[in-house]
Amino acid sequence: MSDQAKDERALDEAEKTEAAAEPREGGVDGDYEALVRLLKENEELKDRALRVAADMENLRRRTARDVHDARAYAVANFARDMLSVSDNLRRALDAIPEEAKASGDAGFKALIDGVEITERAMLSALERHGVKKLEPEGEKFDPNFHQAMFEVPNPDVPANTVVQVVQPGYSIGERVLRPAMVGVAKGGPKHVASEAPEPGPVNEQAEKDA
Repeated sequence: MSDQAKDERALDEAEKTEAAAEPREGGVDGDYEALVRLLKENEELKDRALRVAADMENLRRRTARDVHDARAYAVANFARDMLSVSDNLRRALDAIPEEAKASGDAGFKALIDGVEITERAMLSALERHGVKKLEPEGEKFDPNFHQAMFEVPNPDVPANTVVQVVQPGYSIGERVLRPAMVGVAKGGPKHVASEAPEPGPVNEQAEKDA
């Protein structure tokens, strides 16, 4: 074999080797790009899964809060209506003259006792369902709990102290069913800041009236 033939053969073999090497290099590049793409997709899926998990946790908390509120305040409207019945029972008792109470009439006394028992039973039933009576005499006036009806000049007590309860209020859970109707002191020293009570429940009825 001549030297020229040998050179041509060596050149052909070199070209074949180079051609064979090119696909392998291209395959490595393709695999790297595919790996990068898969890693990126994996990060996107992980981020999406985290967002979905956070949304589900927020939904769970909102649902739990809604269920709690539904259980706590389901009787709010009914309880508010029953307050007028309790008020009428109290008005009936207050309207009885002291002379009639002291007359000693057995039938009349039994009637009074029956009305008083009915009033106590109703308030007790409301309390079992989370309704509490508000009688804030002597406390600092709080617009979340109380509704001021008038002012009473009294320099002996701090200003804005509740000195008279015209009508007791009622609350249920964190909310006010009806604010207490009160008279507040005027002209006395101001309350010390440290004596201020914690914020009271939201007065939903006042917000509806506004």
